[in-house]
Amino acid sequence: MLRSPVGLSYAVVALLALVVAVDLFAIYASLNMRDLMGDIVSGDFTADRLEEANRADRLSYFSTSLALMSLIAAGVVFIVWFHRTRTNAGIFHPELQRRGPGWAIGSWFIPIANLWIPRQIAGDIWDASEQDKRESRTVLNAWWAAWVISTVLNQMAARMYYRAEEPAALRTALTVDVISGVVDMAAAVLAMLFVRKLTALQHAKALRGPQETVVPA
Repeated sequence: MLRSPVGLSYAVVALLALVVAVDLFAIYASLNMRDLMGDIVSGDFTADRLEEANRADRLSYFSTSLALMSLIAAGVVFIVWFHRTRTNAGIFHPELQRRGPGWAIGSWFIPIANLWIPRQIAGDIWDASEQDKRESRTVLNAWWAAWVISTVLNQMAARMYYRAEEPAALRTALTVDVISGVVDMAAAVLAMLFVRKLTALQHAKALRGPQETVVPA
């Protein structure tokens, strides 16, 4: 039975908007810490600024924790929405689905493979949700590219940060972290557009109902 993804799409978009807002806050915190590291490297940092450094460190920790919580919340609701659209796609056109509905959830948690299997599933859902004409996949492709780049940059920044032992290395890690945050914001915005577009396609197809089969004379 078809189940509307519209309500879930509203929740996903709202949580993704929260991710964007938190990303802005995290970028500010990283830039603040990066400036302090720059002052240390250049020798402009003095002992009387120690409390300022402690505040920057606390702000960085808080923003990182907040970003993680908002990302988990958005990710959980997004996957629920994604699974529902996959289930609907199996009703629209089961022959176009190369993987079962369970993959719409499980594929996100497979290391490395999660960089392409969910994209394959999204493409199959998109195909099944179209009606009489092919819809441009620009938003789907742009979202996926931004998400992959953001994931790679985030992992890179985390490794650089935890391995850094000198202020100069920390400053470089924070620079990568800021770039990662900007790309993550772009990915979140593109994800909103993807969710809205695919939801609209499925909603329109569901309203249209089963297509009549034309029997040759």
